[in-house]
Amino acid sequence: MNRRKSVKKKKSATATGKKYQGIVDMTRSGVAYIMVEGLEKDIRVRQKNLNTAMHGDEVLVKIIPQRNKGGRMEGEVLQVINRKRNEFTGVLQIAGSRAFVVPDDEHLPHVLVDADYLHEAKAGDKVVVKILRWKGAHRLPEGEITQILDPGLTSANDVAMKEILVSHGFPLVFPNDVMQELLHLPDRIPDSEISKRKDVRDILTFTIDPIDARDFDDALSFRILKNGYYEVGVHIADVSHYVLPGTALDEEAYRRATSVYLPDRVLPMLPEKISNELCSLRPHEDKLCFSVIFQLSPQAEIKKFWIGKTVIRSDRRFTYEEVQEIIEAHREKEPESFLHASTDEPFVKELMLLHHLAQRLRKERIANGAINFSSAEVRFVLDERAFPIGIVIKESKEAHQLIEEMMLLANRTVAEFASKHRYKQQPIPFPYRVHDQPDEEKLKIFSAFALKFGHRFDLSTPQSIAASFNKMLALVQGRPEQQVLESLGIRTMAKAVYSTENIGHYGLGFNEYCHFTSPIRRYPDLMVHRILQQCLEGKIVPDRELEKKCRHCSEMERHAMEAEREAIKYKQVEYMMQHIGEVFDGVISGVAPFGFWVETIDTKCEGMISLQSLASIDEFRYSETEYALIGIHTGKRFRFGDTVTILVAAANLQKRQLDYELVEVLEQPAGPRKRKRKKS
Repeated sequence: MNRRKSVKKKKSATATGKKYQGIVDMTRSGVAYIMVEGLEKDIRVRQKNLNTAMHGDEVLVKIIPQRNKGGRMEGEVLQVINRKRNEFTGVLQIAGSRAFVVPDDEHLPHVLVDADYLHEAKAGDKVVVKILRWKGAHRLPEGEITQILDPGLTSANDVAMKEILVSHGFPLVFPNDVMQELLHLPDRIPDSEISKRKDVRDILTFTIDPIDARDFDDALSFRILKNGYYEVGVHIADVSHYVLPGTALDEEAYRRATSVYLPDRVLPMLPEKISNELCSLRPHEDKLCFSVIFQLSPQAEIKKFWIGKTVIRSDRRFTYEEVQEIIEAHREKEPESFLHASTDEPFVKELMLLHHLAQRLRKERIANGAINFSSAEVRFVLDERAFPIGIVIKESKEAHQLIEEMMLLANRTVAEFASKHRYKQQPIPFPYRVHDQPDEEKLKIFSAFALKFGHRFDLSTPQSIAASFNKMLALVQGRPEQQVLESLGIRTMAKAVYSTENIGHYGLGFNEYCHFTSPIRRYPDLMVHRILQQCLEGKIVPDRELEKKCRHCSEMERHAMEAEREAIKYKQVEYMMQHIGEVFDGVISGVAPFGFWVETIDTKCEGMISLQSLASIDEFRYSETEYALIGIHTGKRFRFGDTVTILVAAANLQKRQLDYELVEVLEQPAGPRKRKRKKS
């Protein structure tokens, strides 16, 4: 597998007057640093020289004389090239004839709002304000109220979720020009469009999704061919047919780059008319797709594949739970027994043969170097007010693996196909999904820690590292150290990103990989569809801005993940507020010089036990190599992965913070339990 070479950043000249383009990284003090690709050190910009630039903005900066000779370069922002975000939450205040919004983020300036742009908002209202213009660093920005957030207690959750979304740069509503474009999209597929496509409506096709899903962007078709091979179609909603480059729809989709999934809502990348209607592969409706159709042997070997535009008609919508029940009921049967199965149980034969193919693909993928980390997802049971009344831990089962393996197969095949195309003897720019090798220093620390549990790592090659991980993950299943070793192992891994520089996907063990299967909720998939169609037509037009677009999509993906984590934390605090004074068993999930975090076993709610609360036990020092706090006098250790019993001491919804107190240390991890304990 090709790897990205470690390139030392070039040190730039520090000549006064030189100009650079970069991204603003704002600190709490108000001083900013401009991150410029290729520079060894970021450029410092003091608050008075920001010239209206805010965190995340793309700017043009000029080097100015340094206060401290020989230190970091200092600069002045000349121009804001691209605003990262221009909407903020805050409180509307009115003083005489002037109205202004005080942003929740204390580092942002007040925003003046003209009476014509108040839109019925009143003094004291919690609002979303959009900056319309900012005439200079010494003047306040001017804006418009785009939404009034109901401050009532019954909708405190709604306000909190909206604040989280806006704070991470995701607009709550679609602009008027986008909504106007939607009106012109046809509801019916014309015969002229169907005639251009491969018609697969007569082949058995179905979707498999979560029970509460509303946008079905992928479907599978299946049939047994006369040559004994299986034809498996992976059909993806053809969003590119409706969302055209240069339209307001496309610009807004690119700006958002991803849908955001919070515990009680989805903020879609595309309006619901597209995501839930036109492009949703609902049963018994003709739909336009971009498809990869495979001929697979019973051993899951690819014998042939076809890529192109199709029209499909789904026969059935399955939930993961329904498919899992079918798999569990027929798991012990050999694949051959389904070839002539009775038709009394529709879809069972097709689902079980797909299941066996998926398990073969999965086994082969792991054997070839993919790392088999397990995953569990927290889902909240909400009442009609979106208040959490329960927590469910969702684990990936065979039904999920069936879809996962088929989507991975399609993504890999599309990336391999695109990688073979050339423009003027050069590889075409293409948005690969890449994942670098683990950090060498983190690996050394982790392998030393894993050795204490008897797991020896071979760090000599990327392949041996992956094999060591998989061996360890198989051996720790169900053992006390499973959670700590899996959690720390994941932390050694690099983050997957989008890039035109194909370094392969280390975690999956693929030399070429991309995202093709979710264009309703990910903009990179839409970019892949467009380039793929150019390849098929032989009309390649390279996008010189593609790497910049990849970086933007990677950054918005990170913002979405941060928003999702914040929303989950909010819900966890909201849930645990009902359990103040109760006792839970938990696992130490993080250690720091000022204390350690504990995640409860049955609810996965993480809280902090501060060093101060441990003062009656001992004084503690922090050991980074042991992931532990160690008592100076007693030698007592609180290590990552230790099982403890905690009392829920406090829950602060505003800070999204849980405070726990230590009750006892357990020798072995216990099963889920909680006990009522009176506070003294």
